[in-house]
Amino acid sequence: MTLQPQAVIFDIGNVLAEWNPERVYDRVIGPARRAQLFAEVDLHGMNALIDEGALFKETIYGWAERHPAWAPEIRLWYDCWIEMFSPVIPHSVHLLRALRARGVPVFALTNFGIHSFAFAEPLYPFLTDFDRRYISGHMGVIKPDPRIYAMVEDDCGLLPESLLFTDDRADNIAAASARGWQTHHFTGPEGFAARLVAEGLLTEQEATP
Repeated sequence: MTLQPQAVIFDIGNVLAEWNPERVYDRVIGPARRAQLFAEVDLHGMNALIDEGALFKETIYGWAERHPAWAPEIRLWYDCWIEMFSPVIPHSVHLLRALRARGVPVFALTNFGIHSFAFAEPLYPFLTDFDRRYISGHMGVIKPDPRIYAMVEDDCGLLPESLLFTDDRADNIAAASARGWQTHHFTGPEGFAARLVAEGLLTEQEATP
């Protein structure tokens, strides 16, 4: 028998707020030049270093120095970062707060840099709404590495099968499932709302903004 979830764990990027660097680059330098940039410079790999705990501005500007042909464009990753992490997904934030209002423990498990998270926190109040926050930059490991899920389990003290985790990335979901977590592949807040209702964690009225 499947346990009713004892805690709900949210990814943040593309679950509670959109994360889309390509959209910003398309606007600023155009789709063709953006495609060339991303083909020649592994900007998502650079961002993974930040998510693992590397410095924010220093890492980005350091990559700009190593790729002088693209230096101004690389620095946009820092200079326009808050535009990349936007807009908020209001229905998802509503679900987060509705769960807390029902007394359901709500955690964050996110690939996020130490300094970028600190930068975003005062701009997005929902980032303070979690009972526990597992931020990869502070943990020194990123999803989908199994170690990060084990660290969550050890800290919260709940059985893996009692955790319900939602994330937009299939590889992160697969890694959680492999540890016995209940999972929901996030493709939009409506689907996750329906899952929370089906689990008995929210009523339909509570799940509706």
